[in-house]
Amino acid sequence: MTSDASWLTTTNLILIAIGVVLAIIVIAHGAKLKRRRKAVETQIVDRADDAPAVTSAPRTTALDETPPPAPETEPIAVATPTPAPHAVAPSPPLAGDDTPVVATAAPFDPAPATVAADLATPPEPPATTGDDLTRLKGVGPKLAARLNDLGITTYAEIAALSAHEAEALDAQLGSFQGRMTRDRWIEQAGYLANDDRAGFEAAFGRL
Repeated sequence: MTSDASWLTTTNLILIAIGVVLAIIVIAHGAKLKRRRKAVETQIVDRADDAPAVTSAPRTTALDETPPPAPETEPIAVATPTPAPHAVAPSPPLAGDDTPVVATAAPFDPAPATVAADLATPPEPPATTGDDLTRLKGVGPKLAARLNDLGITTYAEIAALSAHEAEALDAQLGSFQGRMTRDRWIEQAGYLANDDRAGFEAAFGRL
């Protein structure tokens, strides 16, 4: 029991000491802030006392001001305008005068817009002659355009291909490779080049 009482007494003393220290710190801080505030107020009062007094100058009224004398000016000479000579109207042709009046016409000068329009119009490309390669069985518009890009435009050109030329052409057809042999283009082109419709339909069906 004695040890517990002594421990409680020691704890209370420590807490009281801490509270006293905190109170002293608060009082000291408040005093410090008060001193600063008084110093600032003193500086403001000193600056107000040192400021020079503003004196207003006496105002003068419009009656007290004497206008300066106007400068002497010489009279300005006004020039009298000279009347313009009257235009003389051309006399009408005399009666009985059969001399024709020749009017000189200015040379024709085309407008710049017309010249620009003529220059901007491109010449029409020459018409190209070629056969409708889509009449060949197995040849559609895309494949016909590919053949035209490769220089093949007529049935006679396909019909005249040798085995080596046909193989080289087929290798350039990309995804259409193999169509030439499978659909027998050379035989079809031979009939169409000779305009043998009956022979073509007998071998490959109706056009």
